[in-house]
Amino acid sequence: MQMTDEVEPTRLLAMNEPAGRRLLATTVLGSGMGFLDGTIANVALPHIGDDLHAELAGLQWVVNGYTLALASLILIGGSLGDRVGRKRVYGWGVAGFAITSVIVALSPTIEVLVFARVLQGVAAALLTPGSLAMLQSSFRKEDRMRAVGAWTGTLGIATAAGPVVGGWLVGIDWRIAFWINVPIAAVVLWLLRTAPESREAGPLHRLDWWAVVLAPITLAGITWALTAWPDTGASTSTVSALAVGIVAGVAFIVVEMREPHPMVPPDLFRSRDFSVINVVTLFVYAALTGSMLFLAIFLQVSAGWTPLEAGAATVPISVLMFFLASRFGSVATKFGARMPMIGGAVVLMVGFAWLALAPDDPSYLTQILPGVVIMGLGLSMLVAPLTGTVLAAVPDGQSGLASGINNAISRTAGLIAVAVLPLLTGLSGTAYRDPIAVGDSYRASMWWCAGVVLAGGLLTAVGLRRASGAAGDARAAT
Repeated sequence: MQMTDEVEPTRLLAMNEPAGRRLLATTVLGSGMGFLDGTIANVALPHIGDDLHAELAGLQWVVNGYTLALASLILIGGSLGDRVGRKRVYGWGVAGFAITSVIVALSPTIEVLVFARVLQGVAAALLTPGSLAMLQSSFRKEDRMRAVGAWTGTLGIATAAGPVVGGWLVGIDWRIAFWINVPIAAVVLWLLRTAPESREAGPLHRLDWWAVVLAPITLAGITWALTAWPDTGASTSTVSALAVGIVAGVAFIVVEMREPHPMVPPDLFRSRDFSVINVVTLFVYAALTGSMLFLAIFLQVSAGWTPLEAGAATVPISVLMFFLASRFGSVATKFGARMPMIGGAVVLMVGFAWLALAPDDPSYLTQILPGVVIMGLGLSMLVAPLTGTVLAAVPDGQSGLASGINNAISRTAGLIAVAVLPLLTGLSGTAYRDPIAVGDSYRASMWWCAGVVLAGGLLTAVGLRRASGAAGDARAAT
């Protein structure tokens, strides 16, 4: 099947014009559903466990079922957007996310809930890479890093609304919290009507079916083994699942190196910046996802806070990112991404360390708020330069694919963190209801997260070029 025409914007947009602001709002609201859903899920887990009589492994799969589907299929979502239309695929994802959110809200058992979350992850795999890809392909080059920064910062609204609104709704009934995706999706689809369409020119190659099959087997096998290990140990089923995941992962790499049109082109990783940034992404998002999950559980189970109080505790992170992320995106545009990213990793590590010192009955003003504020500052420094550098490291025609790869890695990082941290900190079964056990596990997990982020900062310092990102591209062009 051949594409006979190349659909792309008739003109590139500027940040200060109505069409540019409307496109930014469309991408922010759609992506915001995913962020909102993630924060709601974290806050809701203790209530879901009580309502559906689930053990910790089941609750882990409420998070990991969604993340597994998203991480496995997001590459296909990015590639489809590049080839058949980024706006079109984004719209499919938004509509699918709304429908599956209804199924999640109506789930009668933990098994049905996990299945619905997997379906929700499939929809998210279509919409997530499309937001950044539309920004990259629709804005002028000089406005792209700024648009990414504004996208990152404005998402702070959704991230702030998630814990507060979600915590309030979870306090009433956790099911109501998932219904909020439906009106948001309706607004996004209405705004999307006037958004410019774009796609990559060239032939539509056959789907890389081997990669489509092997990627989820790899992640599912390894995740299943790590999740089950605290309860079953090195049982036959656990070891077998781990072995299947590892073998599938090796097969995936071999297939992609030999496939004429691979889902994950090995050539992209010849770019030093692209390779380094994606490994740093793995470290940063593993620490971020793990810390947010454990903080939400700790504040409710050990500290005895309500879902609303636990959710509101992290609002300063979102507020700081709203005001500062775009500014650090501009700094990266002028001077390169390396220094903001190194500084952001160090600051984020300090935030985790502060939170690790909290006792089981913490004071918010002295033992939680400072750590949360420091985290917000670190993420503001780090996220926009990281995201912008990933997109700047590849040709514009592969922006959707690059976004998909980076998003897949960030989601895989979260998948691994949610599976591994309970194993590393000794939390299993129904221990998530024990305040003392949760408190000990929380503090240990925060120290693990601090160490992982430090590793990401060191890798950035050693591996990333000094003139990376938009500034580096401009210098190379001259």
